[in-house]
Amino acid sequence: MTTQLLPGCTGVLALADGTILQGIGVGAHGSALGEVVFNTAMTGYQEILTDPSYMSQILAFTFPHVGNVGVNVEDIEQMGGGSDTSARGAIFRDVPTDPANWRSQNSFDGWMKSRGVVGLAGVDTRALTQIIRDKGAPHAVIAHDPDGRFDLEALVARAREWTGLVGLDLAKPASTLQAFEWDEGLWEWPEGHPKTEGRKTVVVIDYGVKRNILRALASTGAKITVVPATTTAEEVLARNPDGVVLSNGPGDPAATGEYAVPEIKKLVDSGKPVFGICLGHQMLALALGAATVKMDQGHHGANHPVKDLTTGKVEIVSMNHGFTVDRDSLPDAVQETHVSLFDGTNCGIQLKDRPVFSVQHHPEASPGPTDSLYLFDRFHALMDGAA
Repeated sequence: MTTQLLPGCTGVLALADGTILQGIGVGAHGSALGEVVFNTAMTGYQEILTDPSYMSQILAFTFPHVGNVGVNVEDIEQMGGGSDTSARGAIFRDVPTDPANWRSQNSFDGWMKSRGVVGLAGVDTRALTQIIRDKGAPHAVIAHDPDGRFDLEALVARAREWTGLVGLDLAKPASTLQAFEWDEGLWEWPEGHPKTEGRKTVVVIDYGVKRNILRALASTGAKITVVPATTTAEEVLARNPDGVVLSNGPGDPAATGEYAVPEIKKLVDSGKPVFGICLGHQMLALALGAATVKMDQGHHGANHPVKDLTTGKVEIVSMNHGFTVDRDSLPDAVQETHVSLFDGTNCGIQLKDRPVFSVQHHPEASPGPTDSLYLFDRFHALMDGAA
């Protein structure tokens, strides 16, 4: 049955439990299905919405004012595609504002329309965050119709029928289809992103890699080749890299691990330095004998304190994950290196006898702003030591 909403309401969020949130539709027209999570970052909304790790998710921003810096082509994190390989929808307390920044090339609303991102504004995002906190990340459909007409029963039914992220391999659709080279470094004032010349050859296995991971690697002197998620260890080692990076990405690590973990085991056994990030961290843990579990709310934001147990340093990091490594399942050969100071969950590991390590957070992001960039230097030092 089609229902007419209150005057002025052109957008809805229909949760699987039947809860309906009404508001003002923004961005693309239509509907999108996904898991609703909240993100506590105050900046970086374009980078967040283009992070492939958010594939099949709908993002609620807890910060109320979004849109003021507009968007530009440099701050897109995914390598290609639109909302089909990143966040499906976005929820805001206030309608996104007009841009007022010298780097802006488009309005946020116009950019969302062009990418197919369905948005909903005018929502009590604090109440929605409390729902997620108390009941876990719900399945939902976000919809935008300028005429304000929705079949709410059908939207709720669609949300209820979705099986969710558990058991879902999303790395393949998020990954590149063929290998390519990368030589762009981190942003510098005022030129932008410089071209780099690499000294160490690094193969990055793309499970949904972010551009800034590649840029941070390039800025340490890496000559980078990015390869698809399904690339075998033999194909990687045939390139004779100085090191291998297991990238971030979306979905259930156990599902992607069905084909990736056996290859990661071979890479570890090769003796090459290996560095895992986010999904790459989780799958490295699986390859080393640990387990992963689905989190109720996950960690999504740019204000997460993480302690490096090897140095005692506390860093403010960017997080984006709905699965975590079960720290109690870590085998004796694996040392825990990082831990979340919010909830004590595992955020990093390393092998005691090989140049292999990984972190759950995103060291290429900049909430600190440079608290975690040392991890790329640590990886480069391992490659120097293995030479």
